[in-house]
Amino acid sequence: MATGFVLPRPLKRGAPGSPGRAVRIVVLGQSGVGKTALTVRFITRRFIGEYDPTLETIYQHSATVDGEVVHFEILDTAGQEEDSMLLEDKIRWGEAFLIAYSLTDRCSFDEVMRLRFLVNHAHGAASRGASDPPPAFLVATKRDLECERMVAREAGAALATALQCPFAEVSARESFEEVVSVFETLQRELLKQAAGGSGSSSGSGHSRRKASSRLMGKMSRFPAAPSPTNTARTFGFNSS
Repeated sequence: MATGFVLPRPLKRGAPGSPGRAVRIVVLGQSGVGKTALTVRFITRRFIGEYDPTLETIYQHSATVDGEVVHFEILDTAGQEEDSMLLEDKIRWGEAFLIAYSLTDRCSFDEVMRLRFLVNHAHGAASRGASDPPPAFLVATKRDLECERMVAREAGAALATALQCPFAEVSARESFEEVVSVFETLQRELLKQAAGGSGSSSGSGHSRRKASSRLMGKMSRFPAAPSPTNTARTFGFNSS
């Protein structure tokens, strides 16, 4: 039976009156696919190849997208969840989702469908029947390891079409621009959905964010795996 857990403490959204839009993104995928490498590459421009796969972290990063300041809050999950209910609580925190798999690992590709289902289920229940699923971007990582490829590009593109989300194969090691494009596209997709939403769905989104804020207010951290040594951390970065 799953034990209780707590989320990281509420994030600071900058000084009162600071301009810009806050966006919550959750990075999902099996352990070892390169979720942290993608996130750190985006916010620091640096590529780091090795990370502790049991850590879960919320990063804060401000950047200019299409002339507007955007305050990204990115939850980098550990990818070791065994209980779907625990993962759904983390999913409810987010507004948009980066779902990653490694093109060198067929099992991580097979996991994508389940993760997208959990996103749709968690947000569909929270918004009481919202017509559109939250924005997601399917990312195939480790494009630089072509010699170890186990998932064809065509398979990833076909899955993204079925899931109705954008798709890209990227190399966090080789291209900072590719990684930036993924996060900026998610921001644009979120804006597009908000602009096209009805008044009722907008109210549902407000209720979901309010419920998420209450949840975050009650929780200070959450373990990434059963190990008692797991920790969650919050970092802040600012750039333009």
